[in-house]
Amino acid sequence: MKLRQLIRRVIAAGAGIVLAGALLTVPAAPAHAAPGGSGPYPADYETTLRLPGHTVYRPAVLPTGVLLPIVAWGNGACRADGTMFENFLKELASHGFLVIASGRPGGTGRTDADMLTEAIDWAIAENGRLGSRYRGRIDTAEIAVMGQSCGGLEAYEASADPRVTTTGIWNSGMLSDLDNHRLARLHAPIGYFVGGPSDIAYENAMDDWNRLPAGLPAFMGNLDVGHFGTYGQSNGGEFGRVGAAWLKWQLKGDPAARAMFVGQNCGLCSGPWQIMRKNLT
Repeated sequence: MKLRQLIRRVIAAGAGIVLAGALLTVPAAPAHAAPGGSGPYPADYETTLRLPGHTVYRPAVLPTGVLLPIVAWGNGACRADGTMFENFLKELASHGFLVIASGRPGGTGRTDADMLTEAIDWAIAENGRLGSRYRGRIDTAEIAVMGQSCGGLEAYEASADPRVTTTGIWNSGMLSDLDNHRLARLHAPIGYFVGGPSDIAYENAMDDWNRLPAGLPAFMGNLDVGHFGTYGQSNGGEFGRVGAAWLKWQLKGDPAARAMFVGQNCGLCSGPWQIMRKNLT
């Protein structure tokens, strides 16, 4: 039985979380992050009454003269725990991003794609709100939606929002051909970051890759680490390093970050990553 059929049948039977090791499985809680991440702006997280169902990762001291692009993040298992990917998300934020994860710290329950849109709406509103610590500090023209596993499916859905300027799909892929219409709605560069053939989402991600709209800039990176990636490692491990680079290129135009993905001698062209590219310049 094909993976998509198997997962769909389990969900249809009423299971909230799929079989152990399958696409919506909850990974083990990550180890405690190295404080702040490795970027120039040591990061922390907070909650706010204006967005009560989310966790906000940002530089602990907001940098002067630096605008923070927006990154909306959906968790694996669509789990409403905003600290489920703490190491990884602190790493991203430490490079000068406002990262908003669905769910409160240590939260329970499930999330949906609307929560990614809510995160974007909140950040844009905070940039203009009198009295907000973020007033005039957010780059509201540069927005990423990303997610792992089930959260990647949420990111697909939220990517139809015309404000989105890049999408990140982590260990994820469409579960059913009935959802492939969402691929046709993609309009911004997309990056896939998958755990290699041992990743339960590998087949799905590769199928999606072959169905992307013609002309869409796209990157596919496979690192042989399986479905749970390196998120729990210090600073999010290799996934944290490459994820930060993707965001720095796509949302900040960083030429050094771009060199990791583009060209015959790109930074990821040799080494453990297996990569494919479409329309990247």
